[in-house]
Amino acid sequence: MVNRMRHNRSQRGSTRSHHALKGIALTKCPDCNSPVMRHQACSNCGKYRGRVVINLEKKPKAVKTAKVAKAEKATKPKKSEKKTEDKK
Repeated sequence: MVNRMRHNRSQRGSTRSHHALKGIALTKCPDCNSPVMRHQACSNCGKYRGRVVINLEKKPKAVKTAKVAKAEKATKPKKSEKKTEDKK
């Protein structure tokens, strides 16, 4: 069977000429002059369009959730199990 709608080499090449990868458009943050992707908040100072969007100050240590505490408790060996291991 013959492919009726086949493109020749020049048509294929002209189509693929637009498939090249483009570089990332970076700009400088107006506050800290670090490189920033366009339409993204600055990862260095946390500002976007002059406003603080991301609070980058150190956060206090997070309190463990009940699920995490329960999981840690389940993985630790119990005291009674430790005693039986020592006797062997």
